[in-house]
Amino acid sequence: MAKSVVDPRIKGFICTTAHPVGCAAHVREQVAHVRKQKPIEGVRNVLVIGASTGYGLASRIAAAFGANANTVGVYFERPAQGDRTASAGWYNTVAFNDELRKNCPGVKSININGDAFSDVIKTQVIEAIKKSLGKVDLVVYSLASPRRTHPKTGQVFHSVLKPTGQTFQGKTVNTDRGIVHDVTIDPATEEEIAATVAVMGGEDWQLWMEALHEAGVLAQGARTVAYSYIGPELTWAIYKDGTIGRAKADLDLAVQRIRKMLKPIQGQAFISVNKAVVTQASSAIPVVPLYISLLFKVMKQMHLHEGCIEQMHRLFSELYGGKATIDEAGRIRMDDRELREDVQVAVAAAWPALTTENLHTETDYDAYIAGFLKLFGFGFPDVDYAQPVETELEIGDENG
Repeated sequence: MAKSVVDPRIKGFICTTAHPVGCAAHVREQVAHVRKQKPIEGVRNVLVIGASTGYGLASRIAAAFGANANTVGVYFERPAQGDRTASAGWYNTVAFNDELRKNCPGVKSININGDAFSDVIKTQVIEAIKKSLGKVDLVVYSLASPRRTHPKTGQVFHSVLKPTGQTFQGKTVNTDRGIVHDVTIDPATEEEIAATVAVMGGEDWQLWMEALHEAGVLAQGARTVAYSYIGPELTWAIYKDGTIGRAKADLDLAVQRIRKMLKPIQGQAFISVNKAVVTQASSAIPVVPLYISLLFKVMKQMHLHEGCIEQMHRLFSELYGGKATIDEAGRIRMDDRELREDVQVAVAAAWPALTTENLHTETDYDAYIAGFLKLFGFGFPDVDYAQPVETELEIGDENG
């Protein structure tokens, strides 16, 4: 197969290319972190829905390399085609399987590519679990998608990132140009709010758990966790009190229904409220990239900073070690360090004075941009990006 040089092509909050060698370096970096930590005990077979990037990928790595757990990864990624590279999630999964073969012989990796919202994929996953694992004892729900086709009605919903109730005016950063500017966003309509809840709320998580439970593939005492974010008051207008927040409130309702459903098998359902990190999803939300850039600077100065893999290894370690911090609503609070009073006081004090001129000195914006590029396999010092690389890589169906 022909090789080619791959350069980053960035459009807004999306990079339309991905570097296979760089993505492999990113996965190795996360695997190396997990393998240095104390092993995780108590989890053997894990289903990760949304397993190829961000928190989902980090969850799969933490489970496989931290607990020697077999994993089923569900994702919706594209292979390379012609001059077009595969998506970053495709290359991440290739690298995950390669690392598993090298470091954890016999540990299974089952990979299913398709629309996780569909009944077809749910059925395919259930059949794969029955065939290769029997049952799963942990289900991680980490989907982040801008659209959803409802499996029962066929209706297509599109999510929006907007405030609710009133117009939002605030400060953000244009990540293409590194310019801090004011932004005005009109409030979402009721139709847009409902569509965002349909895409990002709890219905699909509940449908997954119902399908798995009815098929008998959940082990006795099985646990499930979905990921959420609350953040500080600084971001509430566009996040917690915005359309995304409405979807997350729906997630809070779904977890109650799932808990009742799992009672006969002594199962548990949790929402994990995670800290702000650089992901493809967070990059799309106004205000958040600028907030993250400032947060990173503050948390690094206080030696509290965590990325996706540090968060997920800590989550699994605390969840299975009986040390998870649970709030009054029953949510696991992995954002405990982000929302520490001293951290948020420092962020709030610096926020009003942020400008284009001091962006690079008063925040860790350069690290934010570097982290964004790493999501697509770019910016790793040991990768020679001038060298042509093979872009048409195969994932395969199953390892182990």
